Amino acid sequence: MATGAPGGAPVVFFASFAFDCSVSLSLSLSVRTESWPIAGTFAISRGAKTEAQVVVVELSDGRHRGRGECVPYERYGETLAGVTETIAALRDRLARGLDRDALQRTLPAGAARNALDCAFWDFEAKRAGRPVHELARLPAPRALTTAYTISLGEPAAMAAAARANAARSLLKIKLGAVGDPERIAAVRRAAPQAELIVDANEGWSAENLRENLAACAAAGVALVEQPLPAADDAALGAIARPIPVCADESAHDRVSLRRLIGRYDAVNIKLDKAGGLTEALAMAAEAERLGFGVMVGCMVATSLAIAPAILLAQRAHVVDLDGALLLAKDRPNGLRYEHSLVHPPVSALWG
Repeated sequence: MATGAPGGAPVVFFASFAFDCSVSLSLSLSVRTESWPIAGTFAISRGAKTEAQVVVVELSDGRHRGRGECVPYERYGETLAGVTETIAALRDRLARGLDRDALQRTLPAGAARNALDCAFWDFEAKRAGRPVHELARLPAPRALTTAYTISLGEPAAMAAAARANAARSLLKIKLGAVGDPERIAAVRRAAPQAELIVDANEGWSAENLRENLAACAAAGVALVEQPLPAADDAALGAIARPIPVCADESAHDRVSLRRLIGRYDAVNIKLDKAGGLTEALAMAAEAERLGFGVMVGCMVATSLAIAPAILLAQRAHVVDLDGALLLAKDRPNGLRYEHSLVHPPVSALWG
Protein backbone atom coordinates (compact mmCIF):
# COMPACT_ATOMS: atom_id res chain seq x y z
CA MET A 1 0.00 0.00 0.00
CA ALA A 2 1.24 3.48 -0.81
CA THR A 3 2.48 5.77 1.91
CA GLY A 4 1.95 9.50 2.22
CA ALA A 5 5.55 10.03 3.27
CA PRO A 6 7.91 11.30 0.55
CA GLY A 7 10.02 8.46 -0.75
CA GLY A 8 7.75 5.88 0.89
CA ALA A 9 9.46 6.05 4.28
CA PRO A 10 7.27 4.79 7.15
CA VAL A 11 6.14 7.36 9.68
CA VAL A 12 4.98 6.67 13.24
CA PHE A 13 2.11 8.68 14.70
CA PHE A 14 0.51 8.88 18.10
CA ALA A 15 -2.83 7.08 18.10
CA SER A 16 -4.42 9.68 20.36
CA PHE A 17 -4.81 13.42 20.17
CA ALA A 18 -6.20 16.28 22.20
CA PHE A 19 -7.46 19.76 21.51
CA ASP A 20 -9.15 22.70 23.17
CA CYS A 21 -12.83 23.20 22.31
CA SER A 22 -13.26 26.00 24.83
CA VAL A 23 -13.93 28.87 22.39
CA SER A 24 -17.33 30.27 23.38
CA LEU A 25 -17.79 33.68 21.80
CA SER A 26 -20.45 35.57 19.95
CA LEU A 27 -19.58 34.87 16.32
CA SER A 28 -21.04 36.30 13.15
CA LEU A 29 -21.66 33.92 10.27
CA SER A 30 -21.25 34.37 6.53
CA VAL A 31 -22.17 31.54 4.16
CA ARG A 32 -22.13 31.53 0.38
CA THR A 33 -21.93 29.17 -2.59
CA GLU A 34 -19.25 29.26 -5.27
CA SER A 35 -18.64 27.47 -8.58
CA TRP A 36 -15.13 26.64 -9.77
CA PRO A 37 -14.63 25.32 -13.34
CA ILE A 38 -12.87 21.98 -13.70
CA ALA A 39 -10.09 21.65 -16.26
CA GLY A 40 -11.94 19.45 -18.74
CA THR A 41 -14.42 16.93 -17.32
CA PHE A 42 -14.23 14.85 -14.15
CA ALA A 43 -15.94 11.50 -14.70
CA ILE A 44 -16.71 8.61 -12.34
CA SER A 45 -19.12 5.67 -12.54
CA ARG A 46 -22.06 7.82 -11.35
CA GLY A 47 -21.59 10.58 -13.93
CA ALA A 48 -19.45 13.53 -15.00
CA LYS A 49 -19.20 17.19 -14.07
CA THR A 50 -17.43 20.28 -15.37
CA GLU A 51 -17.45 22.45 -12.25
CA ALA A 52 -16.96 22.12 -8.51
CA GLN A 53 -19.81 23.64 -6.53
CA VAL A 54 -18.81 24.45 -2.97
CA VAL A 55 -20.17 26.14 0.15
CA VAL A 56 -17.87 28.59 1.95
CA VAL A 57 -18.36 29.53 5.61
CA GLU A 58 -16.74 32.42 7.49
CA LEU A 59 -16.88 32.91 11.27
CA SER A 60 -15.77 36.19 12.83
CA ASP A 61 -15.65 37.88 16.22
CA GLY A 62 -14.96 41.25 14.59
CA ARG A 63 -11.18 40.88 14.85
CA HIS A 64 -10.42 37.35 13.71
CA ARG A 65 -11.89 35.36 10.86
CA GLY A 66 -11.98 31.62 10.24
CA ARG A 67 -12.94 29.95 6.96
CA GLY A 68 -14.14 26.51 5.93
CA GLU A 69 -15.31 24.95 2.68
CA CYS A 70 -17.41 21.90 1.91
CA VAL A 71 -18.79 20.06 -1.09
CA PRO A 72 -22.40 18.85 -0.74
CA TYR A 73 -22.49 15.22 -1.85
CA GLU A 74 -25.49 14.25 -3.96
CA ARG A 75 -24.77 10.57 -3.23
CA TYR A 76 -25.96 11.23 0.33
CA GLY A 77 -28.88 13.47 -0.62
CA GLU A 78 -27.03 16.74 0.02
CA THR A 79 -27.60 19.84 -2.10
CA LEU A 80 -26.07 23.30 -2.23
CA ALA A 81 -29.31 24.86 -1.06
CA GLY A 82 -29.89 22.33 1.70
CA VAL A 83 -26.39 22.58 3.14
CA THR A 84 -26.46 26.37 2.96
CA GLU A 85 -29.81 26.48 4.77
CA THR A 86 -28.58 24.08 7.46
CA ILE A 87 -25.58 26.29 8.15
CA ALA A 88 -27.54 29.55 8.04
CA ALA A 89 -30.04 28.16 10.54
CA LEU A 90 -27.28 28.20 13.17
CA ARG A 91 -26.65 31.95 12.85
CA ASP A 92 -28.44 32.86 16.10
CA ARG A 93 -26.85 29.99 18.04
CA LEU A 94 -23.40 31.06 16.88
CA ALA A 95 -24.16 34.58 18.08
CA ARG A 96 -25.13 33.10 21.45
CA GLY A 97 -21.89 31.14 21.83
CA LEU A 98 -22.20 27.83 19.97
CA ASP A 99 -18.66 26.43 19.85
CA ARG A 100 -16.91 23.63 18.00
CA ASP A 101 -17.55 21.11 20.76
CA ALA A 102 -21.28 21.83 20.78
CA LEU A 103 -21.33 21.73 16.98
CA GLN A 104 -20.47 18.02 17.06
CA ARG A 105 -23.71 17.36 18.96
CA THR A 106 -25.79 19.84 16.97
CA LEU A 107 -25.28 18.63 13.39
CA PRO A 108 -24.82 15.10 12.03
CA ALA A 109 -21.78 14.06 10.04
CA GLY A 110 -21.82 15.61 6.58
CA ALA A 111 -20.82 18.60 4.50
CA ALA A 112 -22.56 21.30 6.57
CA ARG A 113 -20.81 20.33 9.78
CA ASN A 114 -17.51 20.00 7.91
CA ALA A 115 -17.54 23.60 6.68
CA LEU A 116 -18.39 24.94 10.13
CA ASP A 117 -15.96 22.66 11.97
CA CYS A 118 -13.05 23.67 9.73
CA ALA A 119 -14.01 27.33 10.03
CA PHE A 120 -13.92 26.94 13.83
CA TRP A 121 -10.43 25.41 13.69
CA ASP A 122 -9.21 28.24 11.46
CA PHE A 123 -10.81 30.86 13.71
CA GLU A 124 -9.31 29.32 16.84
CA ALA A 125 -5.87 29.31 15.21
CA LYS A 126 -6.15 32.93 14.12
CA ARG A 127 -7.41 33.99 17.55
CA ALA A 128 -4.67 32.10 19.40
CA GLY A 129 -1.91 33.14 16.99
CA ARG A 130 -0.89 29.48 16.75
CA PRO A 131 -1.28 26.97 13.90
CA VAL A 132 -4.01 24.36 14.04
CA HIS A 133 -1.56 21.48 14.39
CA GLU A 134 -0.33 22.97 17.66
CA LEU A 135 -3.87 23.44 18.97
CA ALA A 136 -4.64 19.82 18.06
CA ARG A 137 -1.31 18.64 19.54
CA LEU A 138 -0.28 17.08 16.25
CA PRO A 139 3.19 16.95 14.67
CA ALA A 140 4.06 19.80 12.33
CA PRO A 141 2.77 18.82 8.89
CA ARG A 142 5.14 17.96 6.07
CA ALA A 143 4.74 17.61 2.32
CA LEU A 144 3.00 14.41 1.26
CA THR A 145 2.89 12.28 -1.85
CA THR A 146 -0.62 12.51 -3.27
CA ALA A 147 -2.40 10.50 -5.92
CA TYR A 148 -3.43 12.13 -9.19
CA THR A 149 -6.80 11.05 -10.60
CA ILE A 150 -7.42 9.65 -14.08
CA SER A 151 -11.13 10.00 -14.91
CA LEU A 152 -13.27 7.16 -16.19
CA GLY A 153 -13.39 6.90 -19.97
CA GLU A 154 -12.60 4.64 -22.89
CA PRO A 155 -9.39 2.60 -22.49
CA ALA A 156 -7.50 4.62 -25.11
CA ALA A 157 -8.45 7.95 -23.52
CA MET A 158 -7.52 6.74 -20.04
CA ALA A 159 -4.23 5.38 -21.34
CA ALA A 160 -3.44 8.73 -22.94
CA ALA A 161 -4.16 10.54 -19.66
CA ALA A 162 -2.04 8.04 -17.74
CA ARG A 163 0.81 8.40 -20.23
CA ALA A 164 0.75 12.17 -19.81
CA ASN A 165 1.10 11.70 -16.04
CA ALA A 166 3.29 8.59 -16.01
CA ALA A 167 6.08 10.40 -14.16
CA ARG A 168 3.85 10.90 -11.11
CA SER A 169 4.48 8.57 -8.19
CA LEU A 170 0.86 7.56 -7.63
CA LEU A 171 -2.11 7.48 -9.99
CA LYS A 172 -5.72 6.92 -8.95
CA ILE A 173 -7.70 5.24 -11.71
CA LYS A 174 -11.45 5.70 -11.85
CA LEU A 175 -13.24 2.50 -12.91
CA GLY A 176 -16.74 1.12 -12.38
CA ALA A 177 -18.13 0.26 -15.83
CA VAL A 178 -18.23 -2.62 -18.32
CA GLY A 179 -14.74 -3.20 -19.73
CA ASP A 180 -12.74 -2.33 -16.61
CA PRO A 181 -10.16 -5.14 -17.13
CA GLU A 182 -9.27 -3.58 -20.48
CA ARG A 183 -9.09 -0.11 -18.94
CA ILE A 184 -6.69 -1.03 -16.15
CA ALA A 185 -4.50 -3.06 -18.49
CA ALA A 186 -4.27 -0.10 -20.89
CA VAL A 187 -3.39 2.27 -18.05
CA ARG A 188 -0.68 -0.04 -16.76
CA ARG A 189 0.92 -0.26 -20.21
CA ALA A 190 0.84 3.53 -20.47
CA ALA A 191 2.33 4.13 -17.01
CA PRO A 192 4.53 1.11 -16.25
CA GLN A 193 6.41 2.67 -13.33
CA ALA A 194 3.64 4.50 -11.47
CA GLU A 195 1.99 3.00 -8.43
CA LEU A 196 -1.71 2.52 -9.17
CA ILE A 197 -4.78 2.59 -6.96
CA VAL A 198 -8.30 2.07 -8.30
CA ASP A 199 -11.64 3.61 -7.34
CA ALA A 200 -14.70 1.79 -8.67
CA ASN A 201 -17.18 4.17 -6.94
CA GLU A 202 -19.64 1.31 -6.19
CA GLY A 203 -19.69 0.40 -9.88
CA TRP A 204 -18.98 -3.34 -9.66
CA SER A 205 -21.27 -6.20 -8.68
CA ALA A 206 -20.91 -9.49 -6.85
CA GLU A 207 -20.95 -11.18 -10.27
CA ASN A 208 -17.93 -9.35 -11.75
CA LEU A 209 -16.05 -8.70 -8.50
CA ARG A 210 -13.59 -11.59 -8.80
CA GLU A 211 -12.80 -10.86 -12.46
CA ASN A 212 -12.20 -7.16 -11.84
CA LEU A 213 -10.09 -7.74 -8.72
CA ALA A 214 -8.01 -10.29 -10.64
CA ALA A 215 -7.46 -7.80 -13.47
CA CYS A 216 -6.34 -5.19 -10.97
CA ALA A 217 -4.01 -7.65 -9.28
CA ALA A 218 -2.52 -8.59 -12.65
CA ALA A 219 -1.87 -4.89 -13.32
CA GLY A 220 -0.08 -4.52 -10.00
CA VAL A 221 -2.75 -2.30 -8.43
CA ALA A 222 -1.95 -1.57 -4.78
CA LEU A 223 -5.49 -0.82 -3.53
CA VAL A 224 -9.09 -0.96 -4.75
CA GLU A 225 -11.57 1.54 -3.37
CA GLN A 226 -15.28 0.79 -2.85
CA PRO A 227 -15.84 -1.87 -5.51
CA LEU A 228 -19.44 -2.70 -4.48
CA PRO A 229 -22.43 -0.54 -3.51
CA ALA A 230 -22.33 0.35 0.18
CA ALA A 231 -25.68 -1.37 0.78
CA ASP A 232 -24.53 -4.56 -0.95
CA ASP A 233 -20.90 -5.06 0.10
CA ALA A 234 -21.29 -8.28 2.11
CA ALA A 235 -19.70 -10.27 -0.72
CA LEU A 236 -16.36 -8.69 0.16
CA GLY A 237 -16.33 -10.70 3.37
CA ALA A 238 -16.94 -13.97 1.56
CA ILE A 239 -14.00 -13.99 -0.85
CA ALA A 240 -10.22 -14.01 -0.64
CA ARG A 241 -9.20 -10.49 -1.57
CA PRO A 242 -6.06 -10.60 -3.76
CA ILE A 243 -5.28 -6.94 -3.03
CA PRO A 244 -6.36 -4.60 -0.21
CA VAL A 245 -9.88 -3.19 -0.50
CA CYS A 246 -10.72 0.24 0.94
CA ALA A 247 -14.15 1.47 2.06
CA ASP A 248 -15.26 4.89 0.84
CA GLU A 249 -19.02 5.20 0.50
CA SER A 250 -19.35 2.50 3.18
CA ALA A 251 -17.30 4.54 5.70
CA HIS A 252 -18.62 7.77 7.18
CA ASP A 253 -17.72 8.36 10.83
CA ARG A 254 -16.61 6.29 13.81
CA VAL A 255 -20.01 4.63 14.16
CA SER A 256 -19.75 3.14 10.67
CA LEU A 257 -16.45 1.34 11.21
CA ARG A 258 -17.42 -1.84 13.05
CA ARG A 259 -19.64 -3.19 10.30
CA LEU A 260 -16.69 -2.97 7.91
CA ILE A 261 -14.56 -5.50 9.80
CA GLY A 262 -13.91 -8.54 7.62
CA ARG A 263 -15.06 -6.78 4.46
CA TYR A 264 -12.42 -4.09 4.07
CA ASP A 265 -8.74 -3.67 4.77
CA ALA A 266 -8.70 0.14 4.87
CA VAL A 267 -11.03 3.12 5.09
CA ASN A 268 -11.04 6.35 3.11
CA ILE A 269 -11.68 9.26 5.48
CA LYS A 270 -13.04 12.41 3.87
CA LEU A 271 -13.90 15.53 5.82
CA ASP A 272 -17.20 16.00 3.99
CA LYS A 273 -18.32 12.51 5.05
CA ALA A 274 -16.99 12.64 8.61
CA GLY A 275 -18.33 16.12 9.23
CA GLY A 276 -15.09 17.96 9.78
CA LEU A 277 -11.54 17.65 11.05
CA THR A 278 -12.62 17.04 14.65
CA GLU A 279 -14.49 13.80 13.86
CA ALA A 280 -12.01 12.80 11.14
CA LEU A 281 -9.12 12.79 13.61
CA ALA A 282 -11.12 10.67 16.03
CA MET A 283 -12.20 8.37 13.22
CA ALA A 284 -8.62 7.82 12.09
CA ALA A 285 -7.58 6.84 15.61
CA GLU A 286 -10.50 4.42 15.91
CA ALA A 287 -9.80 2.93 12.46
CA GLU A 288 -6.21 2.27 13.46
CA ARG A 289 -7.35 0.70 16.73
CA LEU A 290 -9.60 -1.67 14.77
CA GLY A 291 -6.77 -2.64 12.43
CA PHE A 292 -7.75 -0.72 9.31
CA GLY A 293 -5.29 1.09 7.10
CA VAL A 294 -6.13 4.77 6.66
CA MET A 295 -6.58 6.58 3.37
CA VAL A 296 -7.41 10.29 3.26
CA GLY A 297 -9.33 11.59 0.28
CA CYS A 298 -11.19 14.68 -0.86
CA MET A 299 -13.83 15.94 -3.23
CA VAL A 300 -13.07 18.11 -6.26
CA ALA A 301 -12.82 21.46 -4.49
CA THR A 302 -10.51 24.39 -3.91
CA SER A 303 -7.48 24.34 -1.63
CA LEU A 304 -9.58 25.77 1.21
CA ALA A 305 -11.50 22.48 1.46
CA ILE A 306 -8.39 20.34 1.17
CA ALA A 307 -6.07 22.23 3.55
CA PRO A 308 -7.50 20.74 6.79
CA ALA A 309 -7.17 17.25 5.34
CA ILE A 310 -3.40 17.78 5.07
CA LEU A 311 -3.23 17.50 8.87
CA LEU A 312 -5.29 14.31 8.88
CA ALA A 313 -3.26 12.85 6.02
CA GLN A 314 -0.04 12.97 8.02
CA ARG A 315 -1.07 9.62 9.53
CA ALA A 316 -2.41 8.04 6.31
CA HIS A 317 -1.05 5.13 4.31
CA VAL A 318 -2.60 6.49 1.10
CA VAL A 319 -3.12 10.19 0.35
CA ASP A 320 -5.53 11.35 -2.36
CA LEU A 321 -5.69 15.13 -2.07
CA ASP A 322 -5.50 16.28 -5.68
CA GLY A 323 -8.95 17.91 -5.86
CA ALA A 324 -7.60 21.42 -6.38
CA LEU A 325 -5.27 20.18 -9.11
CA LEU A 326 -8.28 19.22 -11.19
CA LEU A 327 -9.62 22.79 -11.27
CA ALA A 328 -8.97 25.24 -14.08
CA LYS A 329 -8.03 27.79 -11.39
CA ASP A 330 -7.60 27.65 -7.62
CA ARG A 331 -8.24 30.39 -5.05
CA PRO A 332 -5.45 32.78 -3.90
CA ASN A 333 -2.86 31.34 -1.50
CA GLY A 334 -3.82 27.84 -2.62
CA LEU A 335 -1.92 24.69 -1.75
CA ARG A 336 1.45 24.26 -3.45
CA TYR A 337 1.70 21.12 -5.56
CA GLU A 338 5.17 20.10 -6.67
CA HIS A 339 5.25 17.06 -8.93
CA SER A 340 3.59 14.38 -6.75
CA LEU A 341 3.95 16.35 -3.51
CA VAL A 342 1.35 18.53 -1.86
CA HIS A 343 2.72 20.98 0.70
CA PRO A 344 1.02 22.14 3.93
CA PRO A 345 -1.18 25.23 3.67
CA VAL A 346 0.02 28.74 4.46
CA SER A 347 -1.90 30.52 7.22
CA ALA A 348 -3.36 33.00 4.72
CA LEU A 349 -5.34 30.07 3.28
CA TRP A 350 -6.26 28.14 6.42
CA GLY A 351 -4.92 27.12 9.80
